[in-house]
Amino acid sequence: MTILPEDRIAERLMQVPGWSRDHDHIVRKFEFEDFLRALSFVNRVGEIAEGMNHHPDIHLENYRWVTLRVTTHDSGGLTERDFALAQKIDALPLS
Repeated sequence: MTILPEDRIAERLMQVPGWSRDHDHIVRKFEFEDFLRALSFVNRVGEIAEGMNHHPDIHLENYRWVTLRVTTHDSGGLTERDFALAQKIDALPLS
């Protein structure tokens, strides 16, 4: 996959509200009511990621916070694939 130019990254970030850029990653933090809901969300993200063969870094902390970091590791930066995954994650119900 081709790394996106800066202007395209800025455009794509506007299409995924709640996500921000951290160097070569896009990042979003989700808050849940309890551990089971957070864990369920992590599992649903895992199913989507596995289906796309595109795996984010997932961090579950303080029993209800989930942080996702997405990049295309083998390309060394952000690609369309990262934003496609972010959009699929955003379509998941949060409860």
